[in-house]
Amino acid sequence: MYIWVTVFVVLALDRLSKMIIQANLDLGQSIPVIPGFFDLTYILNSGAAFGMLQGKTGFFILTSLLVLGGIFFFQHRLPKEEKLMRICLGMIAGGAIGNLTDRLLTGKVIDFLDFKIWSYIFNVADSMIVVGGLILVYLIYRSEKEEA
Repeated sequence: MYIWVTVFVVLALDRLSKMIIQANLDLGQSIPVIPGFFDLTYILNSGAAFGMLQGKTGFFILTSLLVLGGIFFFQHRLPKEEKLMRICLGMIAGGAIGNLTDRLLTGKVIDFLDFKIWSYIFNVADSMIVVGGLILVYLIYRSEKEEA
């Protein structure tokens, strides 16, 4: 149950944030939120993280479907008490569905979170994939360490 609630919450936050950005900013427009540190900047990204593999939409759609299939297969094998691991899988799946939705609708992903400390702009879905993935790696590492 945890995975499905998390998928729904992440997907809702991602879609809502993207709709708000599209309704209030023009493509390419940037609004400083914390001057010199964080802006909202509306762009369309046909690539992956860090602008890699621009224009490879078919590849990203296939990869997303494979990742989602793996998550939904694997989650049935998790013990019921692994709630945090299920939440992490839900974060990754919700983020993947959010970006997959963009790619299916437009061939590009809506990005808008623009931290000035690096030159990449991302979105809620990307954030959930990264945070969920990092926590998941830690949980797996910790689990293997406890077993050893």
